[in-house]
Amino acid sequence: MDERDVYKAKEAMQSAMKKVPMRAALIIGAILFFFLFLNPWVQIGAGERGIVLNFGAVQKDVLGEGLHFRIPIMQRVALMDVKVQKSLTSAAASSSDLQEVSSEVALNYHVIPDKANIVYQSVGIQFKERIIDPAVQEVVKAVTAKYTAEELITKRPAVSEAMRANLAERLLEHNIAVDAFSIVGFSFSKIFMEAIESKQTAEQLALKAKRDLDRIKIEAEQKITAARAEAESLRLQRANISLDLIELRKVEANLKAIDKWNGILPQVTGGGAVPFIGVGDIQKKNK
Repeated sequence: MDERDVYKAKEAMQSAMKKVPMRAALIIGAILFFFLFLNPWVQIGAGERGIVLNFGAVQKDVLGEGLHFRIPIMQRVALMDVKVQKSLTSAAASSSDLQEVSSEVALNYHVIPDKANIVYQSVGIQFKERIIDPAVQEVVKAVTAKYTAEELITKRPAVSEAMRANLAERLLEHNIAVDAFSIVGFSFSKIFMEAIESKQTAEQLALKAKRDLDRIKIEAEQKITAARAEAESLRLQRANISLDLIELRKVEANLKAIDKWNGILPQVTGGGAVPFIGVGDIQKKNK
């Protein structure tokens, strides 16, 4: 392509541009301005919801995750986080026996996604400072006052469940759901902790004394049982000896009777037995 062809091409382009109406150029420019400067699109990220505001007024529709169109100038979209969030709060309270208790609790919660516009309208995005923290403080104080300081330790699962249920009911009124609740720890005064240690030591000593007493009783009962068994054995031995002695005396008496027998059988036996007839005469004849 020589210089003449290049010159002809430029003339053709200039002629074509002159033929484009001014109206079309304005339209293209307006479109470019609309998309590049007014930004009619809004993107809602994961775990977020979009609150539509028409000239500042909160609308009923809540935008979910993804890309959405908005009317520039007229509409504005405020983002609200609806992911599970964690709150760690410290609260001071008094037990039913007037012991000072410092509690540290952990709360997992989230804004109910479909109610994000209501939360935004009634509370705003600073709902943790305005709703969560005051509710936790109030619930911890109310539940702690129902238990003694010792029960807060021994009945910790029941105390935690009571706090969780009470807090879930309160936050649900503000369209906030409780996912998990736990008591991180209790702190008591130094005097109370020393009293608890002394009580535990006394209980351990009392338990040891009771065990020793039970052991002594068992050993004594074992000795008594053994003595009774031995006495019974001796009694049975005496009974056996007495019977054997009687039999021995009978045998000795029979032996003495045999030694004294002159060899002559009795002529008549008692008890209706048949008499020995003529036995004595036979013996005489033999002599």
